[in-house]
Amino acid sequence: MKIFHYLIALLFINFTPEAFSQERPLRIIMIGAHPDDCDIKGGGTAALFVQMGHQVKFVSVTNGDAGHMKEGGGMLAKRRMAEAKEAGRRLGVTYYVLDHHDGELLATLPIRLEIIRLIRNWDADVVISHRSNDYHPDHRYTAILVQDAAYMVGVPNIAPDTPPLRKNPVFLYFQDNFQKPYPFKADIAVDITTVLDKKIDAMDAHESQFYEWLPWIGNYVAEVPADKVERKAWLKSKRIGAPNSAVLEALKTWYGETKVLNIKYAEAFEICEYGAQPSKEEIKRLFPMLKN
Repeated sequence: MKIFHYLIALLFINFTPEAFSQERPLRIIMIGAHPDDCDIKGGGTAALFVQMGHQVKFVSVTNGDAGHMKEGGGMLAKRRMAEAKEAGRRLGVTYYVLDHHDGELLATLPIRLEIIRLIRNWDADVVISHRSNDYHPDHRYTAILVQDAAYMVGVPNIAPDTPPLRKNPVFLYFQDNFQKPYPFKADIAVDITTVLDKKIDAMDAHESQFYEWLPWIGNYVAEVPADKVERKAWLKSKRIGAPNSAVLEALKTWYGETKVLNIKYAEAFEICEYGAQPSKEEIKRLFPMLKN
């Protein structure tokens, strides 16, 4: 009998109401047009989520089979898939690449249904993608596909082979610098200073892009160092800048005037009008790094 009472007491010690009330890990899905888009726009934020025990999935809607000056087709797609998997390993995220041709993406119903299924199967709390005003057609159509999925993820008769979500996720846009028809609005800004090296490490995995294709199309091939260590330092200086004035103002909102002085690098996101509309407290729940 004493043993029985001891076991019961042990159960109460280990399974307190507080233990039962622990929320499940947050589930974040970032959807980019190409392998490397999510790394560029949200890699630091993803690293922070993973560090805090939450789950992040990166999706590339195209397979990246056109973005190179020498390679192309299936061989390039395989290379970019391998790079994406390595980037995912370095960040601790799941990386998934859809098999649609790079540079040929359209906002079709079959692909919209794919996006709906991905969001549902991930049971997403937050969905982040491009804005629809962008220089690249694949970015624009990815944005439209995700926006078109925002309401439909909860409609049972759409893609009925996957259960509908019973809560609408918060949909967000990645930061960009385009001004028309309206500039990006930094509703949420995240300090990524402490994890910047992890973001750079993930970007570094996309060798075909950051050290070959983008320097070629941008006419700065001669700048790329041959040494791998020097390359990473160059990548950081080339691709990562300080927060602009709008992002700094958002950082002040979330971190306060004093802490902002120590923030060197940040990522920002705009709330899409089509998903759940979070309060400030809800944003802090969904972005727990903002509570500190």
